[in-house]
Amino acid sequence: MLLKLQKNTLVKSQIAGYALTLFVGVVIILITIQLYFDVRPLLEQQSDVFKNQTVVISKNVSIFKLTNKDRIYFTENEIQELQKQDFISDVAAFKNASFKIGAFTKGTGEIPRFYTDLFFESIPDRYLDVQPEDWQWDVSQDFVPIIIPENYLSLYNFGFAESQGLPVLSKNMISQIQFNIEVEGNGKTKHFESKIVGFSNKINSILVPDEFLRWANVEFGRGDGDKINRLLIDFKNPSDERILQFFNENNYSINKDELEFGKMVFFFKTALFFVFFIAFIIVTLSVAFILLSVNLIIQKNKELLLNLYQIGYSHWRIAKFYGIVISVITLISVVFAVWVSNSVRGVYLTKLKNFFDFSQQHNEIYFIGFLLLTLLIFMYNVLLIRNVRKAVGA
Repeated sequence: MLLKLQKNTLVKSQIAGYALTLFVGVVIILITIQLYFDVRPLLEQQSDVFKNQTVVISKNVSIFKLTNKDRIYFTENEIQELQKQDFISDVAAFKNASFKIGAFTKGTGEIPRFYTDLFFESIPDRYLDVQPEDWQWDVSQDFVPIIIPENYLSLYNFGFAESQGLPVLSKNMISQIQFNIEVEGNGKTKHFESKIVGFSNKINSILVPDEFLRWANVEFGRGDGDKINRLLIDFKNPSDERILQFFNENNYSINKDELEFGKMVFFFKTALFFVFFIAFIIVTLSVAFILLSVNLIIQKNKELLLNLYQIGYSHWRIAKFYGIVISVITLISVVFAVWVSNSVRGVYLTKLKNFFDFSQQHNEIYFIGFLLLTLLIFMYNVLLIRNVRKAVGA
């Protein structure tokens, strides 16, 4: 009898509308969140823009600066002016070696004898896109680790090695080759053991630990190692139109490809956030819609519910029917949304793998779907019991 009476109070069109809007909202939320987790490692392989909007800047070299090299260096006032810009979050400098550097092997074993001049630079460790285990250095060490740009290895393999008839080298192979470096200056010479410990996709320079370069500039430097010709800039928002305007006005050179990639990722994240926000609004409206519908049903049938309460049915038992109906509809909508989201994920992962080589991330759809389902069912039952109790005056 109770079940039959309560079934007559339901409006099927309202339940169907709730199920549809909840399904659409949950699908968009699940796909948006999972897409973020899936695509983030791919973008981090290209750049670290998810962590920092970082680019390298320098001064443009012109014919006038050829006669006065000091014009290519940043002054303290110029650096402070950069730090004051509200679209810049951080500024860091490249340190340069102000002494002569050579790399050589002694021609033992399978490695032929060679000698070449080098240059060294260093940057704060937080800007490195690789973190080798043996990167740290102190004055008691005779070993100096080196990071080179990955494109240097490509230039060797596909350019120099091809023209000279030399073997090509893999990253793993070249990382096993040990050689010596010679630093010379201030009438002193010192030899160190060295090898390449990492390959950078971000910094186009030969990098050594900052501690080593500070010490070596003091011991062997000409005294001009504190001159700064390149800076690392972190942007708050790489799409800010004032960035290029400011750099053009000050004749600074910036890698526009890096900036464009930063813009692309910024817009990608903004679009994801906007879509997620729209989905959140849809889910919120669907929840508000079903709660309002149930509340109207309760108010419309208040006399019936009151009579049921007076003949012995508890407010909890009266609310139980509505709670079960809404919980089942919610379960069906969320389960179907999880299935559709997984299907969509399978499609876009297949497309991405055709164009990019990246590791597939853990599937968060099931966890997020379960979390949403649990939260919604708990909230519905609590609110239903409260509304029914209020309606019958329990």
